[in-house]
Amino acid sequence: MSNTLDVFRALADPTRLRVINLLREMELSVGELAQVLGQSQPRVSRHVKILADAGLAERHKEGSWVFLGLGPDDRVAPILAAIDALEAESGPDHWLIADAARLAAVRADRAAAAERWFADNAEQWDALRSLHIADAEVEAALDQLLGKDQLGRLVDLGTGTGRMLALFGDRASSAIGLDRSPEMLRLARAKLAEAGLEKVELRQGDIGSLPLGDGQADTIILHQVLHYAHHPAAVIAEAARVLDDHGRLILIDFAPHHLEELRTAHAHVRLGFGDDQISGWMAASGLDCEAIAALEGRELTVKIWQGTKRPAAKVTRISA
Repeated sequence: MSNTLDVFRALADPTRLRVINLLREMELSVGELAQVLGQSQPRVSRHVKILADAGLAERHKEGSWVFLGLGPDDRVAPILAAIDALEAESGPDHWLIADAARLAAVRADRAAAAERWFADNAEQWDALRSLHIADAEVEAALDQLLGKDQLGRLVDLGTGTGRMLALFGDRASSAIGLDRSPEMLRLARAKLAEAGLEKVELRQGDIGSLPLGDGQADTIILHQVLHYAHHPAAVIAEAARVLDDHGRLILIDFAPHHLEELRTAHAHVRLGFGDDQISGWMAASGLDCEAIAALEGRELTVKIWQGTKRPAAKVTRISA
């Protein structure tokens, strides 16, 4: 870990302060940082290296992309508190306001690209999910993990065509499916009506900022959705916030892989997740990662992680 002098040297540059302020909002690629900062990628990469060497930023390589996030809380929290205190005293600098506007444009670009893809592929969504491993294998593993007990208040995040609700909704006292795509929700309504699931409620919303109160769910399913998230840690934190004590988060996604074509062909933001990543995000959100299963596919491995919420865990919203 770097020493105090390294930290202050790293912060002695306005661009690096801007990077810290941007990364507190969401993880960004080097290219996106360059877009917001209005600087070349090589120059931004040099700034990022200095921050990383000082322990203030962390780099995560996924194929040809490098995602950036803030360093450990014990290293970064005092810096953020100092920035907030200075802003409260003298008001935000002009560059913070301009960066926030450009960051909003990056968010909008990401969302628009995802929305276009989902709108174009909504009818084929279930088939696309079966390209690398049969749905039946995943669903059988889920059924075994969930057991025969009642699921209580069930929430399916990124419900898509409502497949998880159709499978497990009859074991829930209530069920909510949430998705940001109106095309997906239209298909889900049709499928669930055919299945006779009258007690299922479908809502349009963002999985990074759930329109649900604290402790309103007993079981949350996040099925093949996290790799589309711009800020996966925030999605897990939001799920944990909505879970009641002892509630379960069932997360299904890919193990790390190198299929770059999934970024362009299927709008994947992240190329899978490692066990340490998921369990770390869960732990930070008040969840104990109690079960991990792996299902080998032809090209991709599907992982299932179960996190259980610790009683009285203090979970706060993380900005997406």
